Amino acid sequence: MRVSTKTQTGETPDIDGLLAEYDEERPSRSLSRRWELGVWAAGLAVSLLVLKQVFWPFAKGGQFYLVVFLAVTLPLVFLCYRPRGRRGEPDDPGVVDLLLAGAAFAVAAYPLFGGFDAFLDRQGQLTPVDVLAGTVLLVLVLEACRRTTGWVLPVVCAAFVAFAYYGGYLPPSWDISHAGVDFGQIINGFYNDASGFYGTPLDVAATYIVLFTIYGAVLNASGAGAFFVDISFAAFRRSRTAPGRTAATAGFLLGTVSGSGTATTVSLGAVTWPMLKKAGYPRENAGGLLAASGIGAILSPPTLGAAAFIIAEFLETSYLQVLVWAILPTLLYYLGIALAVEMDARRFGAKPVDVDVPSPWALLKRGGYHFLSLAVIVVFLALDIPVYSAVVYATGVAALFALIARRGDVRGWARALLDSLSTGVRSALPVIAVCAAAGVITSTITKTGLGLVLASTLVDVARAISSDPTAVLVVTAVLAAVAVGVLGLAVPVTASFIIAWVVIGPALIELGVAREEAAMFIFYYAVLSEVTPPTALAAVAAAAITGGDVMKTMWRTWKYTLPAFLVPLAFVLTDNGAGLLLRTSLLDSLWVFAVSALGVAALAVLTGGWLFGPARWPERALCAPAAAALLYLQPVTVAVGLGFLAAAVAVHLVLRKTSGKEQQHA
Repeated sequence: MRVSTKTQTGETPDIDGLLAEYDEERPSRSLSRRWELGVWAAGLAVSLLVLKQVFWPFAKGGQFYLVVFLAVTLPLVFLCYRPRGRRGEPDDPGVVDLLLAGAAFAVAAYPLFGGFDAFLDRQGQLTPVDVLAGTVLLVLVLEACRRTTGWVLPVVCAAFVAFAYYGGYLPPSWDISHAGVDFGQIINGFYNDASGFYGTPLDVAATYIVLFTIYGAVLNASGAGAFFVDISFAAFRRSRTAPGRTAATAGFLLGTVSGSGTATTVSLGAVTWPMLKKAGYPRENAGGLLAASGIGAILSPPTLGAAAFIIAEFLETSYLQVLVWAILPTLLYYLGIALAVEMDARRFGAKPVDVDVPSPWALLKRGGYHFLSLAVIVVFLALDIPVYSAVVYATGVAALFALIARRGDVRGWARALLDSLSTGVRSALPVIAVCAAAGVITSTITKTGLGLVLASTLVDVARAISSDPTAVLVVTAVLAAVAVGVLGLAVPVTASFIIAWVVIGPALIELGVAREEAAMFIFYYAVLSEVTPPTALAAVAAAAITGGDVMKTMWRTWKYTLPAFLVPLAFVLTDNGAGLLLRTSLLDSLWVFAVSALGVAALAVLTGGWLFGPARWPERALCAPAAAALLYLQPVTVAVGLGFLAAAVAVHLVLRKTSGKEQQHA
């Protein structure tokens, strides 16, 4: 592919610099060669440990592995991530960083020093030294989280610790008051209990997420990222809608090698913005399309965002099942983007753009093998092979084809493979820090019962508004969606899902929503927080590439993703919503999908201002109740929604005909 990656200023975008400024997971240091080599070796060693655990797990069990895993990864955070500010020169770790890294290893590995079994036997009766080590580890985990994701999550964790300790001082009349937890017991819950640092979040990070980041690094090193962009360009060739279609398709494919919506947006924008600009896209609309396409990648099979693995663990189901649940919502998400692209191309008068790429068939012959490793994951999951084994096999397939593509350059291939193993671990460090810190919140909620209290409060607020059970569920779902979105503005997706699941999940389940629908509802809103104003980081990064106004870009992104904001409500409001997750019969799922697709189309007309031609306010106004009624997925409301949609089409045709006659007379 020979498409320029220069921006409107004529300069090539600094992808690393943009990620440094806008990615929610702060960038790592720019290390000197000596330090880079040391971190590279440490990352490689950790990756080998993770691979070893897949095939030859530790005899002492999973918690033993998690202790070892945290002990070897937490110190790397202090070596790879700066304590504050943007990178400078030099940017190597200082004395304080080395002391923190050494302390992190010491206190994280402390349970192993005197015998792991003996440490577990002291559960509930930790010695003063145990409590001291656990306290230091708590402080270091929060500092690691601060370095990688900012201040908000550590402050939230500190507030939960204070709540656990000082709960006895709260007025007894408050629902959240409790007897208070002794500090030693608080640390015991974090340090020597399966619900703390070594709980489900860290287990998912150490068992699944690291393996997938390694897989993504290997796939990218094999040239898959460039191939996915090329095949997207080649697929649509020369038409006025091709630039928008290419951006959406390339964003979806690039998501297989990147676990971050913002990172996908930046990588996508660096390549496709020149084409969108040449086609006539306004900067804000192009930025909105780029951000929406980047976020869509981590909502879509076969490699969803990190929170999807946590869903599988929390619900005790297979990752393949979670992938199945995501199929129809993904189709609806990209249907919304596709319709918006078609409308935009007509509204803006987009022009075809010549792109110098080979034919799709030529590209597939040359690089179609990049799809095989993705297929391996799905096929192996269907054969009931554990997900951690399936991704390792897929990584092996990707590595093998990379060797074939290098035509016998074994030395270069081996170096690229080792680099990918190390890079995969290094890429996962922010998620590891977040997952360890999330254990503070889940442990506190478990010990104090805070989650059930907050869930009941949410339902009580809804019941104060209306006593009708249906209205209560609708209000609760809307409040829950807003709460998850607001939470996601402050903390990363993985953390916001975990917190929302233990607080908001019980509220939805109490009202009769199935656990599966509740989990996917929370997952989608946690991910969509990345494109929610006023801190839509993916949109901000896209605006930095296009040079568009930041707030306007955020609202254009919201326009493209509006169906994704409303479709999850359909999961939980009626029993028919289960059909969107393929949890009903195939026939039921098909009619539910068809109705939802009409609802998405109505939303596209509402936000895009186009039907068979420019849509005026009367038909756009009719599309709003049409979409709402259709997405409620009950026979009566579906009939009402179809009526509103038919009225919108009729009004549009009448107005268009009238407008045409007026133009003729003029």
